[in-house]
Amino acid sequence: MKPVIPVLSGILCLGLMGVYPPALSQQLPSFAPEEQANISVYQQASPAVVTIQSGRTGAGSGTLISAQGLVLTNEHVVRGSRGQVRVITAAGEQFVGQVIATDRANDLALVRLNSSGPFPFVPLASPDGIQVGQRVFAIGSPFGLSGTLTTGILSRIAENGDLQTDAAINPGNSGGPLLNSRGELIGVNKAILSPSRGNVGIGFATSAPIAQQFIAQNQNNSGAIAIQPEGPRLGVTVDTQTLVIQQVQPGSIASNLGLRPGDQLVGLNGQPLATLDQLLGYLDSRPSAALLTVARGRSLANLRVTF
Repeated sequence: MKPVIPVLSGILCLGLMGVYPPALSQQLPSFAPEEQANISVYQQASPAVVTIQSGRTGAGSGTLISAQGLVLTNEHVVRGSRGQVRVITAAGEQFVGQVIATDRANDLALVRLNSSGPFPFVPLASPDGIQVGQRVFAIGSPFGLSGTLTTGILSRIAENGDLQTDAAINPGNSGGPLLNSRGELIGVNKAILSPSRGNVGIGFATSAPIAQQFIAQNQNNSGAIAIQPEGPRLGVTVDTQTLVIQQVQPGSIASNLGLRPGDQLVGLNGQPLATLDQLLGYLDSRPSAALLTVARGRSLANLRVTF
């Protein structure tokens, strides 16, 4: 099976004495309809496309989806970030972003910027704005080249809702938007099919309807990070400052232990748990078991977790 990989020249123009003749000023550029569509989508959407830098995974892309600074990206872009990433806007501004939710199954993550904005943002397309054969546009930071536009068509919609496109997608495009001709986000670019780690014109994106459900469930999270059951994970969303559980995923390890929103994680393997980094670092070591101390009201419980 072929692997799926998560993903100059200058012109100097001079006029006589620095002044252009009137005839030249009247020669405005003329573009073909297809070119104008490309230009319009880029001008509309690119201000809301950001570069995301995460310590372990390098750089990826993301899309501002609200004026208040909510960014949609891939889970694999923020994986290993310990809940915080650096976000660079198209205008060159840099912000600390807090990871407030992740979904490894659909490769989605939400990041909230440490600023109230307002920010430019891209609207999400409705299902009728997503059709095989339509022209699509990808904007992102392939190989760190931020603000790069590529175009193609929507080639296929998989049974699980994933979108397949022939628009060129490369490492660094991960997490960036796949757009329709109205400048609406129809998917979140996440992977390429490649026999030799190069782009052969088959890319994949998580569709907007799936992303919309994820956003609706998690957009009001505040300063929290989801700890999913894979790899091993617990299946909870935890406030990064207080370590209070905000959500418990049904059927997860945490759910089977009887954990519930409002419980606070206060100890790990008999030692006080002061930061979320301690817990995440331990889970990243792929342990076979852990002893969690949980506070519920005034009572404490020691829970043996087997992964």
